[in-house]
Amino acid sequence: MNLRKATISDLKEMQELYIETIKHVCKDDYTPFQINVWISGAKNTERWIDVINTQFVLLAIIQDKITGFGTLKNGDYIDFFYIHKDFQRQGIANRLLTELEFEAKKQHSKVISSDVSITAKPFFEKKRFIVKAEQRNIRLGVELINYKMEKQL
Repeated sequence: MNLRKATISDLKEMQELYIETIKHVCKDDYTPFQINVWISGAKNTERWIDVINTQFVLLAIIQDKITGFGTLKNGDYIDFFYIHKDFQRQGIANRLLTELEFEAKKQHSKVISSDVSITAKPFFEKKRFIVKAEQRNIRLGVELINYKMEKQL
């Protein structure tokens, strides 16, 4: 596995990974209706372009395929963190998170935080993130639960 920074040319593959991961990996924790609302965020191409242009966006690559990606916003907030549905439990999340934490430290951050799905919560807890709050977000009239989590660096 190699890691590299994302470019605009990676956008479509990142959006596809985002959609497929949520559809398949999160299906036990969210209803089909909630998942459809969640994945509708992939349609906001302007936001995705802004993320690539303004955040630290790291891709995990195996055989020229994006197998995961994570983003660091403002040096202390993990905005996106998704691992391809066919590459779960292969150490990709560990490696990406380690690199995002390293980048946060380079930017002199003392704490790193994220808004984490029900599905991802156990992974982040194992990585010493602490739940600060359960959040009930309304998106397109649908409630989506996630957790504000943070970790001291």
